[in-house]
Amino acid sequence: MASPRKQRSQPSARSERATIPPGDELGAAELGRRVAENLRMLRKSRNLSLDQLAQASGVSRAALSQIETTKSNPTLGVLWKIAVGFGIPFSELIGEGRASVSILRRGDIQVLRSADGKFESRPLTPAGATPFIELYELKLAARARHASEAHAPSTREILIVLSGALRLTAADAVHELAAGDTVLFAADVPHVYENPGSSEARYHNVIMYAH
Repeated sequence: MASPRKQRSQPSARSERATIPPGDELGAAELGRRVAENLRMLRKSRNLSLDQLAQASGVSRAALSQIETTKSNPTLGVLWKIAVGFGIPFSELIGEGRASVSILRRGDIQVLRSADGKFESRPLTPAGATPFIELYELKLAARARHASEAHAPSTREILIVLSGALRLTAADAVHELAAGDTVLFAADVPHVYENPGSSEARYHNVIMYAH
Protein backbone atom coordinates (compact mmCIF):
# COMPACT_ATOMS: atom_id res chain seq x y z
CA MET A 1 0.00 0.00 0.00
CA ALA A 2 1.37 3.39 -0.93
CA SER A 3 2.11 5.78 1.91
CA PRO A 4 -0.21 8.80 2.43
CA ARG A 5 2.63 11.10 1.37
CA LYS A 6 3.04 9.30 -1.95
CA GLN A 7 -0.70 9.31 -2.50
CA ARG A 8 -0.88 13.05 -2.01
CA SER A 9 2.04 13.69 -4.37
CA GLN A 10 0.39 11.88 -7.27
CA PRO A 11 -2.12 14.16 -9.04
CA SER A 12 -5.50 12.70 -9.87
CA ALA A 13 -7.22 13.62 -13.11
CA ARG A 14 -10.55 13.01 -11.43
CA SER A 15 -9.93 15.43 -8.60
CA GLU A 16 -11.18 18.98 -9.07
CA ARG A 17 -10.08 20.22 -5.67
CA ALA A 18 -6.56 21.45 -5.04
CA THR A 19 -4.61 19.76 -2.24
CA ILE A 20 -4.67 21.90 0.88
CA PRO A 21 -1.08 22.86 1.71
CA PRO A 22 0.33 22.03 5.18
CA GLY A 23 0.21 25.71 6.16
CA ASP A 24 -3.55 25.72 5.67
CA GLU A 25 -3.90 22.60 7.79
CA LEU A 26 -1.98 24.30 10.60
CA GLY A 27 -4.06 27.42 10.14
CA ALA A 28 -7.28 25.42 10.38
CA ALA A 29 -6.06 23.86 13.64
CA GLU A 30 -5.23 27.30 15.05
CA LEU A 31 -8.61 28.63 13.98
CA GLY A 32 -10.29 25.67 15.67
CA ARG A 33 -8.41 26.42 18.89
CA ARG A 34 -9.44 30.09 18.86
CA VAL A 35 -13.07 29.24 18.14
CA ALA A 36 -13.10 26.68 20.97
CA GLU A 37 -11.68 29.22 23.45
CA ASN A 38 -14.05 31.98 22.36
CA LEU A 39 -17.02 29.62 22.39
CA ARG A 40 -16.31 28.50 25.96
CA MET A 41 -15.72 32.08 27.14
CA LEU A 42 -18.89 33.41 25.52
CA ARG A 43 -21.03 30.57 26.86
CA LYS A 44 -19.74 30.98 30.42
CA SER A 45 -20.01 34.78 30.38
CA ARG A 46 -23.65 34.49 29.30
CA ASN A 47 -24.38 31.49 31.52
CA LEU A 48 -25.60 29.44 28.56
CA SER A 49 -25.71 25.67 28.47
CA LEU A 50 -24.85 23.76 25.31
CA ASP A 51 -28.53 22.93 24.93
CA GLN A 52 -29.51 26.61 25.13
CA LEU A 53 -26.87 27.63 22.58
CA ALA A 54 -27.96 24.78 20.31
CA GLN A 55 -31.52 26.08 20.40
CA ALA A 56 -30.41 29.68 19.68
CA SER A 57 -27.96 28.81 16.88
CA GLY A 58 -29.52 25.79 15.20
CA VAL A 59 -26.26 23.86 15.66
CA SER A 60 -26.68 20.56 17.48
CA ARG A 61 -25.48 20.12 21.05
CA ALA A 62 -23.17 17.31 19.94
CA ALA A 63 -21.56 19.48 17.25
CA LEU A 64 -21.07 22.37 19.68
CA SER A 65 -19.45 20.03 22.19
CA GLN A 66 -17.09 18.68 19.51
CA ILE A 67 -16.10 22.22 18.51
CA GLU A 68 -15.63 23.41 22.09
CA THR A 69 -13.32 20.49 22.89
CA THR A 70 -11.38 20.93 19.59
CA LYS A 71 -12.40 17.46 18.44
CA SER A 72 -13.66 18.88 15.13
CA ASN A 73 -13.13 22.02 13.07
CA PRO A 74 -16.39 23.84 12.26
CA THR A 75 -17.40 24.63 8.69
CA LEU A 76 -17.94 28.19 7.52
CA GLY A 77 -21.72 27.75 7.67
CA VAL A 78 -21.62 26.42 11.24
CA LEU A 79 -19.42 29.32 12.36
CA TRP A 80 -21.97 31.81 11.02
CA LYS A 81 -24.80 30.00 12.80
CA ILE A 82 -22.95 30.12 16.12
CA ALA A 83 -22.16 33.83 15.71
CA VAL A 84 -25.82 34.54 14.98
CA GLY A 85 -26.85 32.41 17.96
CA PHE A 86 -24.69 34.57 20.23
CA GLY A 87 -25.74 37.75 18.41
CA ILE A 88 -22.12 38.80 17.86
CA PRO A 89 -20.01 39.85 14.85
CA PHE A 90 -18.42 36.92 13.05
CA SER A 91 -14.89 38.19 13.79
CA GLU A 92 -15.54 38.09 17.53
CA LEU A 93 -16.05 34.34 17.33
CA ILE A 94 -12.96 33.57 15.24
CA GLY A 95 -10.54 36.31 16.34
CA GLU A 96 -8.02 36.96 19.07
CA GLY A 97 -8.57 39.55 21.78
CA ARG A 98 -8.62 43.25 20.94
CA ALA A 99 -5.37 45.25 21.20
CA SER A 100 -4.57 48.98 20.93
CA VAL A 101 -2.77 48.34 17.64
CA SER A 102 -3.58 45.32 15.52
CA ILE A 103 -1.92 44.42 12.22
CA LEU A 104 -3.20 41.71 9.92
CA ARG A 105 -0.35 40.26 7.87
CA ARG A 106 -1.28 38.56 4.64
CA GLY A 107 0.72 35.47 5.58
CA ASP A 108 -1.13 35.17 8.89
CA ILE A 109 -4.62 35.29 7.44
CA GLN A 110 -6.64 32.10 7.80
CA VAL A 111 -8.73 31.67 4.68
CA LEU A 112 -12.20 30.29 5.40
CA ARG A 113 -13.52 27.78 2.87
CA SER A 114 -16.89 26.22 2.21
CA ALA A 115 -17.20 22.45 2.52
CA ASP A 116 -16.91 21.96 -1.26
CA GLY A 117 -13.88 24.26 -1.50
CA LYS A 118 -15.49 26.44 -4.18
CA PHE A 119 -16.08 29.47 -1.95
CA GLU A 120 -13.34 31.29 -0.03
CA SER A 121 -13.57 34.16 2.43
CA ARG A 122 -10.40 36.03 3.47
CA PRO A 123 -10.66 38.51 6.38
CA LEU A 124 -9.24 41.94 5.55
CA THR A 125 -9.74 43.63 8.92
CA PRO A 126 -7.81 42.73 12.09
CA ALA A 127 -9.90 40.98 14.70
CA GLY A 128 -11.50 43.46 17.09
CA ALA A 129 -10.91 46.47 14.80
CA THR A 130 -14.55 47.44 15.22
CA PRO A 131 -17.56 45.53 16.52
CA PHE A 132 -19.77 46.97 13.79
CA ILE A 133 -17.95 46.48 10.46
CA GLU A 134 -16.07 43.57 8.89
CA LEU A 135 -14.35 43.43 5.51
CA TYR A 136 -13.65 40.27 3.51
CA GLU A 137 -12.32 39.29 0.11
CA LEU A 138 -14.50 36.58 -1.38
CA LYS A 139 -13.63 34.14 -4.16
CA LEU A 140 -16.19 32.00 -5.93
CA ALA A 141 -15.27 29.33 -8.45
CA ALA A 142 -16.78 29.32 -11.93
CA ARG A 143 -20.44 28.20 -12.03
CA ALA A 144 -20.42 27.87 -8.23
CA ARG A 145 -22.87 29.14 -5.64
CA HIS A 146 -22.72 29.68 -1.90
CA ALA A 147 -25.78 29.91 0.32
CA SER A 148 -25.44 32.02 3.47
CA GLU A 149 -27.57 31.83 6.59
CA ALA A 150 -29.42 34.94 7.72
CA HIS A 151 -27.17 37.13 9.85
CA ALA A 152 -28.16 38.95 13.04
CA PRO A 153 -31.17 41.31 12.81
CA SER A 154 -30.52 44.60 10.95
CA THR A 155 -27.21 43.36 9.51
CA ARG A 156 -26.45 44.75 6.05
CA GLU A 157 -23.85 43.84 3.44
CA ILE A 158 -22.10 45.70 0.66
CA LEU A 159 -20.69 43.59 -2.18
CA ILE A 160 -18.26 45.06 -4.72
CA VAL A 161 -17.54 42.92 -7.78
CA LEU A 162 -13.79 43.09 -8.39
CA SER A 163 -13.66 40.61 -11.25
CA GLY A 164 -16.08 38.26 -12.96
CA ALA A 165 -19.80 38.41 -12.27
CA LEU A 166 -22.23 37.94 -9.40
CA ARG A 167 -25.80 36.75 -9.18
CA LEU A 168 -27.13 37.69 -5.75
CA THR A 169 -30.39 36.29 -4.40
CA ALA A 170 -31.79 37.96 -1.28
CA ALA A 171 -35.37 38.23 -0.04
CA ASP A 172 -36.52 36.29 -3.14
CA ALA A 173 -35.09 38.96 -5.46
CA VAL A 174 -32.30 38.18 -7.95
CA HIS A 175 -29.71 40.80 -8.87
CA GLU A 176 -27.15 40.47 -11.68
CA LEU A 177 -23.87 42.36 -11.25
CA ALA A 178 -20.73 42.76 -13.38
CA ALA A 179 -17.17 43.85 -12.56
CA GLY A 180 -17.21 47.31 -10.98
CA ASP A 181 -20.81 47.04 -9.74
CA THR A 182 -21.78 47.42 -6.08
CA VAL A 183 -24.86 46.25 -4.20
CA LEU A 184 -26.13 47.04 -0.69
CA PHE A 185 -28.70 44.66 0.81
CA ALA A 186 -30.26 43.48 4.06
CA ALA A 187 -28.34 40.38 5.15
CA ASP A 188 -30.64 39.34 7.99
CA VAL A 189 -32.39 36.97 5.57
CA PRO A 190 -30.96 33.88 3.85
CA HIS A 191 -29.00 34.92 0.75
CA VAL A 192 -27.08 33.25 -2.05
CA TYR A 193 -23.94 34.32 -3.94
CA GLU A 194 -23.61 32.74 -7.37
CA ASN A 195 -20.91 33.10 -10.00
CA PRO A 196 -22.59 32.59 -13.40
CA GLY A 197 -19.32 33.05 -15.29
CA SER A 198 -16.82 30.55 -16.68
CA SER A 199 -13.89 31.79 -14.55
CA GLU A 200 -13.29 32.53 -10.87
CA ALA A 201 -14.87 35.73 -9.54
CA ARG A 202 -13.61 37.99 -6.74
CA TYR A 203 -15.57 40.36 -4.53
CA HIS A 204 -15.08 42.65 -1.57
CA ASN A 205 -17.68 42.07 1.12
CA VAL A 206 -18.44 44.66 3.83
CA ILE A 207 -20.65 43.42 6.67
CA MET A 208 -22.27 46.11 8.81
CA TYR A 209 -23.85 45.12 12.12
CA ALA A 210 -26.51 47.14 13.94
CA HIS A 211 -25.12 49.42 16.67
